Amino acid sequence: MNVTNPQSQMIPGAESPRHDAARQSTAALSLLALGIVYGDIGTSPLYAVKETFNPQHGIALVEANILGGLSAIFWTLMIVVTLKYVTLVLRANNRGEGGVMALLALAISSICERPRLRTLLLVMGVFGAALFYGDAVLTPAISVLSAVEGLEVGTDVFKPWILPIATGILIALFLIQRHGTGVVGLLFGPVCALWFLALAVAGVWNIAQTPRILQALWPGHALHFVTAHGAASFIVLGSVLLAVTGAEALYADMGHFGKRAVRVAWFSLVAPALVLNYFGQGALLLARPEALSNPFYLSFPEWALYPMVVLATAATVIASQATISGAYSITQQAIQLGLLPRLTVIHTSSRVSGQIYVPLVNWLLLAAVVLAVLGFGSSSALASAYGVAVMGTMVVTTLLTFFVIRHGWGYPLWLCLLATGGFLLIDLTLFAAAMNKVFEGGWFPLALAMVMLTLMLVWRGGRARLLAQLQTASVPLDQFLQSLQRSPPQRVEGTAVFLNSAANATPHALLHSLKHYRVLHQRNVFLTVEFSDRPWVPAEERVVCQPLDGDCWRVLVRYGFMDRPDIGDALERCGPAGLQLEPMEVSYFLSREKLVPRGTERRRWARLRDALFATLARNAGSVTDYFNIPPNRVVELGSRVEI
Repeated sequence: MNVTNPQSQMIPGAESPRHDAARQSTAALSLLALGIVYGDIGTSPLYAVKETFNPQHGIALVEANILGGLSAIFWTLMIVVTLKYVTLVLRANNRGEGGVMALLALAISSICERPRLRTLLLVMGVFGAALFYGDAVLTPAISVLSAVEGLEVGTDVFKPWILPIATGILIALFLIQRHGTGVVGLLFGPVCALWFLALAVAGVWNIAQTPRILQALWPGHALHFVTAHGAASFIVLGSVLLAVTGAEALYADMGHFGKRAVRVAWFSLVAPALVLNYFGQGALLLARPEALSNPFYLSFPEWALYPMVVLATAATVIASQATISGAYSITQQAIQLGLLPRLTVIHTSSRVSGQIYVPLVNWLLLAAVVLAVLGFGSSSALASAYGVAVMGTMVVTTLLTFFVIRHGWGYPLWLCLLATGGFLLIDLTLFAAAMNKVFEGGWFPLALAMVMLTLMLVWRGGRARLLAQLQTASVPLDQFLQSLQRSPPQRVEGTAVFLNSAANATPHALLHSLKHYRVLHQRNVFLTVEFSDRPWVPAEERVVCQPLDGDCWRVLVRYGFMDRPDIGDALERCGPAGLQLEPMEVSYFLSREKLVPRGTERRRWARLRDALFATLARNAGSVTDYFNIPPNRVVELGSRVEI
């Protein structure tokens, strides 16, 4: 909503809490990116080769198939990660921020004149975001479990303890989330750098012993592998895609480090280390086919086994931490984009705005992760479920990218189809291959995604209906202020701030206050908060302050979907416009709606939808906490609203 009154003033504020990427060297940022951005894809060698050559696929472990499988992994990495994400998708950023939510906001804003297409993109983007929660459950489960399974390579004594140890590590990881990850985060880069160096060294050592594995660089081997075995060739693609799990993090975490640092880290260390390690495991299988039981750990010398188990566990914990933090971030973005009800969001760092903790999400993720580990029981079983979540999100990213470059950037249709069509074909093929394992575990992330999709769409639709109902029953603010001039009520000292969902409507809390108290404060502020489809709103655009008649003020505060709302701070910045406030003399009036069903004559699905929305609304987090309003200065007034 834009306030066009010429007396309105844009209030300069503090700088948006952007990341310090521009102030640090590319080398330092690339080191930090190793842990946050590449932790997930960096741990894929633990299970990708093993699952690609899983005997259950029915493909014999002979030299031609080993070369073909390694070639398929290599070219999938090059096409999906290097060409699609590193080269193309990183360019489609929303003012420096990435991720499916940022891309969704960018795509929708580029086609604002086509409401039906906007709705389609919204559902598509929300489904991609919902799939991310499945990824956030499966990444910690499969990563940590596959790392701990290395213990049984040395001796069977540890076999009964694999699940308890992995579960204990995961529980400890979730328990420390409330303390923040600032200190531990300093170790992410160096530990992952050591991890990638170890991958590269092991790969070189094995390739040197069986150099003919390098023939897998020829793409003809990959083409033969995925076409020569009938249905088995298609099914095995569901395991090949495990090599690119975590590729979405390249885009999602771009805002923390900048695309230059992400690209430098990929080309200088991550990609070479991954390729060398995958080829090293292939070389091992050429020399010792029996090593298929665990080609990753068996590719290291015996003396290095247990040190690598420790290093792999540390690397998988880092990969899990990055995914968990991503779940917090996407939840915060969904809340501020109006897709989820308010939840308690705790900022664990006073210096880095992106470090947050969402208690409800944390405990739900922990429960789901533990259930996944205990229910599936092994990394091989989890691998069947993993690909569905990963490829579903990738398909959505490719589709949204098309709309951004076509409608946002204005490129010719033929060029947009050329740029994204090939990637979409590959994504859909891999997604279809993953869907073959729906009954083997793929149902798990799909079920999680459908639950989240339902919650998001119900909440968004319910909020739209509620706001429409409130605006229909509201009194225009200008008309109300004119009536006060004709028949002024008694005034009392102090300032009243009324949070208002619509800038031009009279707040229901004000109407109820006049009805019950029959007085009006000396100064009244009507404050409306808007969340933009931008990640950050610049300081100079954050607050608009407009004087009204009778010592009343209209204040519009804009936040991006990654900004931290702070009403107290916003009001302090109204001073240059003439609105001087003393914090201890301000009372905040909030409306709390009690939702009442209209009746039983509607269809059953509509009643269920509204009942779910009412339940979500009743359990939404506190407005005072969310907007950082002093709780001892708040007055809540309720009203009944039919939906």
